[in-house]
Amino acid sequence: MSEQPDGSGESFRSDPVAGDLNSAIAQAVRDMAAAPTVDSTLDRAVELCMEALPSCDLAGVSVLDGHGVRTLAASNELLRRIDDLQFDLAQGPCYDALRNHEVVTSQDLATDERWPVWGRRMADEVGVRSSLSLRLFTNRDTLGALNLYARRATAFGSEDILEGQILAAHAAALVASSIKEDQLTTALEHRTVLGQATGILIERFGIDADAAFNVMRRISQTHNIKLYELAEDLVRTGHLVGTGPRVPEEEEPTAAG
Repeated sequence: MSEQPDGSGESFRSDPVAGDLNSAIAQAVRDMAAAPTVDSTLDRAVELCMEALPSCDLAGVSVLDGHGVRTLAASNELLRRIDDLQFDLAQGPCYDALRNHEVVTSQDLATDERWPVWGRRMADEVGVRSSLSLRLFTNRDTLGALNLYARRATAFGSEDILEGQILAAHAAALVASSIKEDQLTTALEHRTVLGQATGILIERFGIDADAAFNVMRRISQTHNIKLYELAEDLVRTGHLVGTGPRVPEEEEPTAAG
């Protein structure tokens, strides 16, 4: 039975070898799901690619966001050099995967006409000849890709591509879930701190919750400080940033009653 490079083809469920692959992937997904943070999930995904694909010599996860290109997880520090050069030259498989294609492969970087400068330098300076880049996740602000490299040419076959796609898909889902959980946790933490800061102002000045929030909002805008940071500083120090030990006269609301 053969598989197509894009992962299409006959189902592998009846194949004993594919059955082992399914078991390995199932265990990989459980391992990634057990990782407690986004960073550890990505680290585990990189480790699993190295374990599952014997041809893979280097693996990493890179993202493109408002801060530029970052390597979030890497099996080797060479990944950072590989990524940096791709985006300096605006050419390479990760660059294409992030911007244009779900799957990008190269059987010989030294001769690949798509990236004549980057590919030749990778072969000569880093010693990698094959690559497989898989778009990992995308949202409004961030693009991510799983990138695999091998030191020999024609290293990644159709089975490697299929397995890489499956691992990338599961990793993407887990990362998305982890990001949502982190965002929820952060939102709850911020809400707690804002509530504590509001309570301090209510008790100190005898005002209601809306007035206390408006005081913080006005000071936040005046001093160009994020509302959460202002509230956090009030909870920690007992006074608002830039106002001394109490709210200044022009900001102090009229006491209720």
